[in-house]
Amino acid sequence: MTTDESSGATARLEVADGVGTIRLDRPKMNALDIATQDLLRELAGEATRREDVRAVVLYGGEKVFAAGADIKEMREMDHSAMVLRSRGLQEAFTAVARIPKPVAAAVTGYALGGGCELALCADVRFAGEGAKLGQPEILLGLIPGAGGTQRLSRLVGPAKAKDLIFTGRTVPAAEAARIGLVDHVVPDAEVYEQAHGWAARLARGPALALRAAKESVDFGLEADIETGLALERNWFAGLFATEDRQIGMRSFVEDGPGKARFR
Repeated sequence: MTTDESSGATARLEVADGVGTIRLDRPKMNALDIATQDLLRELAGEATRREDVRAVVLYGGEKVFAAGADIKEMREMDHSAMVLRSRGLQEAFTAVARIPKPVAAAVTGYALGGGCELALCADVRFAGEGAKLGQPEILLGLIPGAGGTQRLSRLVGPAKAKDLIFTGRTVPAAEAARIGLVDHVVPDAEVYEQAHGWAARLARGPALALRAAKESVDFGLEADIETGLALERNWFAGLFATEDRQIGMRSFVEDGPGKARFR
């Protein structure tokens, strides 16, 4: 494994076998202070640019994903300070959501507030059996500010999102799976392994087609159906110019489905 890490950094990008792991490392609870938010944006940009990163895993370690924003830091901010900061907060999380490659969240322990919002930026979420997720900002007299009101409602529907946001309650992994907040519940000790396996499998896939699929779904959901169909149509036709399309079709005809080795 190769590791890109700055001394004392609260997050880092670790790259191995085509998978880049964005690893939070701010003991004890991976609280997402401003410095960590800005670092997440930088790491998302690096994961986007690097050709040796074909898929990404978001991970907070064996004990906790991220327990939310740094409340002590936020407590010192007044209205003017947060007006200036709120855009940077959202931009950091949006940079993760816009990584044009498959992204899995490996959720252990708590994923609350900003931690839950970070998991929402992934394409798929693997949660340990003991994981707990939620948006407890209402208990502070606030609402989610890093995309929670928007991404959560799009993922689980407005009624379930409002229930979580209005009450601030924390839900265990099993309930999170029932409402669609997480996609896979696995033993706690296997969370990263399972998420990394999913990412590694896709890292061997056709990179441009995967990007086309992700952008067609994500941007299509933000537009009307005709715009979404036009986006899909343009990507679909454009992929006929790629070498991976030639490899995939030739392999299908000569060897059967699922055996192509993409470049």
